[in-house]
Amino acid sequence: MVPTLLAYARGRNVSKLVIGRSSHSLLSRLLRPSPIDELDAEIDMDVYIVGHRHDETPTETLPRVLNLGREREGAGAVGYVWAAATCLATTLVAAGLLNVFDVANVVMLYLLGVVLVTIRFGRGPGMLLSLLNVVALDLFFVAPRFSFTVADTQYLFTFALMLVVALVISNLTASLRYQALVAGYRERRAEALFDAGKALSSALTAGQIVQDGSARLAGVFQARVLILLPDSRDRLQQPVVEGSGDGLLAEADLGLAQWVYDHQEPAGLGTDTLPANPVLYLPLRAPMRTRGVLAICPADPHAIFQPEQQRLLETFAAQIALALERVHYVEVAQDAVVSMEAERLSNALLAAISHDLRTPLTGLVGLSGTLAALVRSEAGSGDSQTRELAAAIHEEALRLSALVVNLLDMARLQAGGLVLDRQWQPVEEVVGSALRASARVLAGHRVATNLAADLPPVAFDAVLIERVLCNLLDNAAKFTPPGSRIGLAAGVQGNHLEVRVTDDGPGLPEGIEDRLFDKFTRGEKESARPGVGLGLAICRAIVQAHGGRIRAANRPDGGAQFSFTLPLGTPPNLGAPQPELPPEPVPGRVREVGQTLVPEPAPDGREA
Repeated sequence: MVPTLLAYARGRNVSKLVIGRSSHSLLSRLLRPSPIDELDAEIDMDVYIVGHRHDETPTETLPRVLNLGREREGAGAVGYVWAAATCLATTLVAAGLLNVFDVANVVMLYLLGVVLVTIRFGRGPGMLLSLLNVVALDLFFVAPRFSFTVADTQYLFTFALMLVVALVISNLTASLRYQALVAGYRERRAEALFDAGKALSSALTAGQIVQDGSARLAGVFQARVLILLPDSRDRLQQPVVEGSGDGLLAEADLGLAQWVYDHQEPAGLGTDTLPANPVLYLPLRAPMRTRGVLAICPADPHAIFQPEQQRLLETFAAQIALALERVHYVEVAQDAVVSMEAERLSNALLAAISHDLRTPLTGLVGLSGTLAALVRSEAGSGDSQTRELAAAIHEEALRLSALVVNLLDMARLQAGGLVLDRQWQPVEEVVGSALRASARVLAGHRVATNLAADLPPVAFDAVLIERVLCNLLDNAAKFTPPGSRIGLAAGVQGNHLEVRVTDDGPGLPEGIEDRLFDKFTRGEKESARPGVGLGLAICRAIVQAHGGRIRAANRPDGGAQFSFTLPLGTPPNLGAPQPELPPEPVPGRVREVGQTLVPEPAPDGREA
């Protein structure tokens, strides 16, 4: 052992050794020298020897809960009393059998006594019994009897051999006893871990895991246990499970537990962080993230820091963390299944309603338009109310038709039936057609366009992008008061074309910017404004189909801004001479729809 230790230390340039000294008796040291004694002659480095007081009982250094440990010599006077009593009893029995058996057979009785005492009381009493047996054999059975004088010197060899054999048997039996203790401990540990794993794997909620894990840890380690879980903001909360903590809530430091959760390091009892705290805090680390904090207050603080106990505690903590992570992802999977089912039902509803309503609505829009035209042409000057009613019928029919068209588009997008007709074309054309299509909606608002002068042609589906612009303009007009300002700007940002629709209305509710593009989501709850919350969802689907992104945000100076991007790409025949095009209107000028608006700055910083 000593050469191996020295070779390992010198091979790694070790300059200091820390060695523990056992409390074996003087006789055991003579029979089996300590490695420290062997190192004295060969050591060439600093050695630190760690020992303990000889009056310290071994139960102070062994785990009290699972009774793991090697019983040391001198552990109690009872073992030595039994050793002396066994020697006396064996001598009496041997005296009665000496008339029948030879002295050699009597020796076997003494060896049997050594085995039994060592198994029951450990190495120390067994070694004492070995010495007493040699003395008793010499005193009572070897001539001259009742004297330590030996007439035949051959008996000296017999005594020495008997002592050596007895000591060897004592050591082997003690080692076997210790191995049995270790095997029993490991069996109980494996059984405890198996029961805990089986119980935690069958738990369906985090509350069940907290309750069952706390109860099992409290029973195994004879301690009070508290499991703290985080909320949605990653702040640890006191458990609400009945019986959890067993009075530890009053002693638990939530601030220290939060530090353990944030830094993923243990703290409290026996650690480098606030070691004077009577509670040990351990992070419940799972493969994906930390799932909580385990607080444990043992009845015997020394027992929990034994290596075997520490490994057992870490294993329990890992099992609890894995169970919490499993329950979390089960809940996530259940939510995903519910969301998919709701999505499927909504798509089926959209398809059924839109197809059934489109045909009668088309006729209704045409008839209401004809009626409004007839009333305007034939009604007298006193029939203003009739004209207003006919116009209102036609207006509501158009609005209902627009809703059904949105439903049809969303059903088609969700069914994967969207086929893009990409054509290389200037953006100005689709902007102009969108403004003309939205003229009725934008009436009463001040609308300004601000298009950069160097906009390149982009490959996109003109009908679908016009639909995106119409929906964004309709959304801006719907949620801003009459007379408010609506801006439409376009410019190049890196390798994308960016189009922005802005307004100076009340803006967007805080935290809803991303959810606005979900189906059936509106910026105002219980709003009297018409709509079912599909326009922005359709815009996102169309833009994403083109490989772009759409975003919503509040403007620093008030109002909302919706922007989307389209990839520029490389137009075909970029190097070929291009035919001279007729002059286009100057990009960036204000196009009047309803009322005039002073132009806003262009994306590149220039005034239109």
